[in-house]
Amino acid sequence: MTIDIPNVRTSWPHEINAITLGATPAEGGTRTSTVTVGGGTTLPFCQFEGSIPNRPVVAIEVWDIPPQTWPDTVYNPFADVADDPAAWAKKAVEAFGADMICLRLKGCDPTHGNRSPEQAATTARQVADAVGVPLIIWGCGNDEKDNALFPVVSEALSGENCLLGTITEDNYQSLTTVAAAYGHKLIAESPVDINIAKQVNILALDAGFPEEQLVIFPSSGALGYGLEYVYSIMERLRIAGLKGDRAVAMPILCDIGTDVWSTREANAPVSGWGDAKIRGPLWEASTAQAYLLAGADMLVMRHPDAVRLTQKTIARLMGGNTR
Repeated sequence: MTIDIPNVRTSWPHEINAITLGATPAEGGTRTSTVTVGGGTTLPFCQFEGSIPNRPVVAIEVWDIPPQTWPDTVYNPFADVADDPAAWAKKAVEAFGADMICLRLKGCDPTHGNRSPEQAATTARQVADAVGVPLIIWGCGNDEKDNALFPVVSEALSGENCLLGTITEDNYQSLTTVAAAYGHKLIAESPVDINIAKQVNILALDAGFPEEQLVIFPSSGALGYGLEYVYSIMERLRIAGLKGDRAVAMPILCDIGTDVWSTREANAPVSGWGDAKIRGPLWEASTAQAYLLAGADMLVMRHPDAVRLTQKTIARLMGGNTR
């Protein structure tokens, strides 16, 4: 007996905003390449239902100070450059194929060195001069310090069209002003809550920041640590955007490395769990690939092997050749 399966396809009335990061000399910057994310008219990798014009991208994380808390498995690939952010970024691009660099200004945190805004700006400019890919500049997470450092760092990178992060309900006013003044885009951060994610975006829009220059960061979790719940929130954000809710029709970023490498499963030397040098990168890659299917357009990652596996997955899902 033959069963006829109906050819059911979903059509969405709206598209996700496309955002381009980086600026070439012709555009007023110094980047040798730019990246564009978003722009899709369907759910992740469902090219049979709509258009996915831009592939997701992977940024490799770089710190402004040596990351002493990182497990050896993820620290060792960068051990020779960990005290030089510019060299670290260069290695991430040239040796490990990063699409972008995410410079995390951890050393500016009052509890992790309390580096000055001027020091942060110098480091950011050195990283920008060392690589040609677009940059994500991530603050230290202390609102008071971030409000002091971002004006200085943003001016040092004026014209480079960077992605700055993050704005929240508490600090959006100062950072939207700074980003607009120096031509940068913003990461809007929220807890794992679709209503708060929407609210942060609305606050930024009410402050006059264009919706086409926002990226959503709905927090995240590692494989085995709440990933399923985050996945459902991201999926709802993407569906709402495709249905026409312009307050959430933005590309989505996931901070994979931070979540994964703090888990016991990724790095603990437990008998019977297998070699942590293999297990850790696989845990990071598995987490990243799950979020790609949920709708992530940008992934911030750490281990080169996890980056390589994830980029191969992206290429396959986009229907192209693997790297």
